Amino acid sequence: MEGNEKLTDYKVGTLPTVLYIPNFITDNEENFLLNNIYGAPPSKWKSLKNRRLQNWGGVVHEKGLLPQALPPWLTNLTQKIYEQTGLFPSAINHVLINEYLPNQGIMPHQDGPSYFPVVAILSLGSPAVMDFTPHSRLKVDSHDAIDSNNNDGTIKTEKSKWLDDHQPFSVLLMPRSLLIFKDQAYSDYLHGIKDTEVHCYDGAVNEAQALKHNELDHPFSSSEEAVEAMGRREYKNVHRASNRISLTCRLVPKVHKNLFRF
Repeated sequence: MEGNEKLTDYKVGTLPTVLYIPNFITDNEENFLLNNIYGAPPSKWKSLKNRRLQNWGGVVHEKGLLPQALPPWLTNLTQKIYEQTGLFPSAINHVLINEYLPNQGIMPHQDGPSYFPVVAILSLGSPAVMDFTPHSRLKVDSHDAIDSNNNDGTIKTEKSKWLDDHQPFSVLLMPRSLLIFKDQAYSDYLHGIKDTEVHCYDGAVNEAQALKHNELDHPFSSSEEAVEAMGRREYKNVHRASNRISLTCRLVPKVHKNLFRF
């Protein structure tokens, strides 16, 4: 992302609050981040049911953040995001790093109220598709009654729709890309990743932008697999052949250094 480029150039889909920036970092910067992530002490990793993660910046509490300074290898990234996007009111102070194996994902969820409503997600390693679904409170079921001509009763057809034209959508996340979503996309939608090795990107709001910049980011180890991959691409599927690392960068506005003092 060059300094003279407008952020609006990276809007994707119908929502004005979803941005996708291809190749936000270079290959060397990706390797640098991966080396530091995997060079962290084993105790830094926390294992969950479907992934493992590292927490940097401190403990997020319902009353705010009990802070710890980000290491320089992360502040280089967060400062770049802060300066080039101009979407955060102050410096990013929290980074959650998730590692997903090829068959691992994360259930649809919303980020908590402790965060400023802007999320910046840097993707490393394997491609993946992130799905956005309108919150259940925005789903409306309407029943249209249709009378038949022979007076044998009323036929009711149930239609599901979303309030105020909210619609599900997906984003294809390629290596080194930065996804940003905020405002309506933050508050009205859940986001998640399917726990399957093959993700379909057909209809992804950023399909053209993602594939244009990442033609070679499809790792396969043999010619037989490459042929199989070509067949999958015809159906707009991407094979998660390696681990994916995501860095979720956010701002916790309330910082309480003495949070647990009584």
